[in-house]
Amino acid sequence: MKQDITQRLKDEHQLILRMLALLEKNAKLTEEGSFHDYRFYLDGVDFIRNYADRFHHAKEEDVLFEALVENGMPRANSPVAAMLMEHDLGREFVRAMEAAATRALAGEAGQDEVIVANARGYLELLRDHIGKEDDILYPLAERVIPEAMRERIVAGYRKAEEKAAEGLEEHYRKVVENYEKG
Repeated sequence: MKQDITQRLKDEHQLILRMLALLEKNAKLTEEGSFHDYRFYLDGVDFIRNYADRFHHAKEEDVLFEALVENGMPRANSPVAAMLMEHDLGREFVRAMEAAATRALAGEAGQDEVIVANARGYLELLRDHIGKEDDILYPLAERVIPEAMRERIVAGYRKAEEKAAEGLEEHYRKVVENYEKG
């Protein structure tokens, strides 16, 4: 049986989707004027940067996408190029959300609209992005990547996880759970 090279990434997507649900709920409340916990948005930025981007996207970008390119997928004008472009676009939304939440925490008025717009932009982009990965790119990778490359991919994931701070995944799971409890 072939070694699964995408299930771990799909599992990580589940925690990311839970954070996106929190962002969506709180952005709606911020827009309505009933949620002003700007620290939540900064915690969301921290989660996105450290869990979604450095921990999860590092595995995709440095390991899985590289294996797809090595296995014949073009680097440019390809699903890999599209995913990388979306990762970069997501980082722009996150930067803008962080800047506005930081200004709001400092007492600067008028930041809610910017926070909400960037939170929504990010969560819509990422939900669509995760759908494309889970439903199209990952199944494609499972079909085309030969057995000979799979152990190296899994080892690459492990190496990326070892580079992460100890307990990182558990920490961010708790962050999400605490906000879910409300």
